[in-house]
Amino acid sequence: MNASSYRRIAVLDIGKTNAKVVVLDSETGAEIAVLKRPNIAIKTGLYPHYDVEALWSFALDALNSLAREPGFDAISITTHGASAALLARDGTLAMPVIDYEHEYPQEIRDAYARLRPSFDETFSPRLAMGLNVGAQLHYQKTAFPEFAEVATILTYAQYWTARLTGVAANELTSLGCHTDLWNPRAGSYSSLVDRLAIRDLMAPIRSAFEALGPVLPDIAAELGLTSPVPVYCGIHDSNASLLPHLVHRAAPFAVVSTGTWVINFGVGGDLDHLDPKRDALANVDAYGRAVPSSRFMGGREFEILSAEIGPVDEKAAQAAIGLVIDKGTMLLPNIAPGSGPFPGKTSRWIGAEEASREERSAAACLYLALMTDACLGLIGAKGSVIVEGPFALNGTYLKLLAALTGREVMALPGSTGTSQGAALLTGIRPVSGAETHVPPTAIPGLTAYRTRWHAAME
Repeated sequence: MNASSYRRIAVLDIGKTNAKVVVLDSETGAEIAVLKRPNIAIKTGLYPHYDVEALWSFALDALNSLAREPGFDAISITTHGASAALLARDGTLAMPVIDYEHEYPQEIRDAYARLRPSFDETFSPRLAMGLNVGAQLHYQKTAFPEFAEVATILTYAQYWTARLTGVAANELTSLGCHTDLWNPRAGSYSSLVDRLAIRDLMAPIRSAFEALGPVLPDIAAELGLTSPVPVYCGIHDSNASLLPHLVHRAAPFAVVSTGTWVINFGVGGDLDHLDPKRDALANVDAYGRAVPSSRFMGGREFEILSAEIGPVDEKAAQAAIGLVIDKGTMLLPNIAPGSGPFPGKTSRWIGAEEASREERSAAACLYLALMTDACLGLIGAKGSVIVEGPFALNGTYLKLLAALTGREVMALPGSTGTSQGAALLTGIRPVSGAETHVPPTAIPGLTAYRTRWHAAME
């Protein structure tokens, strides 16, 4: 069976909070069956780690059930980043898969800070806890004699592919996700791999789009599969969401993926002038290309603001934009500290003492649009701006973002999601969803307002 004849794709989608197995229809892109469970960390043992055996049992049970109804012809994998699996010679885990939220002793963190490559080499900023996979590997090798048993290191999505196929691999989207292990300009491992003396342990790099093999015979029998089912290499979850746009849009363009975090991708941009102190970095897409990226915790901030302001009619809020600009009512960053383009700033309102609920709501949307505009500027984003997720439903935000950037904004409220993106690895075509096009329109006083907003932070 080739990719064009796949009718249904099963996706094992392991997020930090939940894991699910999804079956998607290749013609419509619809999720026609979903089974899920929480992803729970075990706090005992060498260090906090993921319960991979519980996840494996869940995956097998779900695939067994879904093989009977509705059935599937291929399997793809997507997982959260900032994780790696360390295998012994027999293919089992030599050490648990560490929870990236575990913080290491200060002396180990200090030692790693002296060891890690510069941002100019990796375009990976120094992050807290184990969000740099290089920091995880340094900790595991430094603190635990069990590391001597490690024979192979795999990125996390590919660990699950290896369990299904017996084929060990690494893949670029996970290697290029702020790991410190990858040099995106050179398209090769960074100097850290040799400083940690782990080059010989790194599994071969394979394409996310490659079928690494069929499901192993004993597992296929357990799942009740009656014909060979190929398993694709897999992809990091943020890049799975980006992939549908890469498949059918010509660069340059920007993607603003909104949720708890607002992640901004400058597709077709370069890595010049990225500032790691302002939450700018490079990701690596499924084709191995570096993608300038930036972020702020916009969804969390909007949730906090909405609770403070209370319910507001969106049309009334949009009508209040002109009044907010004229009065100079504004909100400064950061509501959620510790991230974003303006680090170290503390949120405060200006001129909001007499502001109505509608005016404060309009000012909040202005704040989110200004933060997004700043993030897009940091990565040199060009072309149309595609907004996915919850913010794609916020007409006030979309209008302001189009005006600030001077570019068309396309809103995709039904974001493709990680499972749909992972399914595209099998060669099926993305299914177009409904887009709302918001052209840039001049808003009187907005340019001067932006200048004052930036000046107020100095």
